[in-house]
Amino acid sequence: MRCVLPAVQWFGQEELTAINKRLVLQLYYTARRLKADPGLENIDRVLVKRCHAAAATCILEMVKQNADKSTISSCLEDLTFDAERIEIFWKSYQNNKEELEGVLTSIGSQLPHINDVSWRLQYHMKNGHVHKVNEPFYLLSLNVENSGLEGSAKDINFSCTVEQLQDLVGKMKDAAKSLEKATQM
Repeated sequence: MRCVLPAVQWFGQEELTAINKRLVLQLYYTARRLKADPGLENIDRVLVKRCHAAAATCILEMVKQNADKSTISSCLEDLTFDAERIEIFWKSYQNNKEELEGVLTSIGSQLPHINDVSWRLQYHMKNGHVHKVNEPFYLLSLNVENSGLEGSAKDINFSCTVEQLQDLVGKMKDAAKSLEKATQM
């Protein structure tokens, strides 16, 4: 395991946004502490922010890969950490690992899945110009749930014409056939 792996490739946009918000806040407070500490005023703040981001990425990867002490030790030894600093890091890592796992679980990158579908046939009687239309259309409601977040079920509502619904059903059947073929191989 390399210490600083690009975590970006495993996360979607929402997950990266959540991680970035946390990192930005942490970097902001780190920069404020640097300003307040007269002994650290000569340190380049950009360098500190980069180091903080690299350390956060490294720790994120360690938690994600469920790294053990020997893996972490060898990684930190490559960065010229001495045994005492490695032990301090390990204790801090162990103390915060469960909380970090919870954060990673809450920002899982799984797509929502459909729990239920409901539909209703409606008719457009008139349009905005007071002309008779008498066109049927469907109101569809997909109840979806994010598997990474408990209690995160929501409804996605949309309307479509008969032709659009037939096209959607046809595409869903094609997808089901493709999936069936893929699982038989």
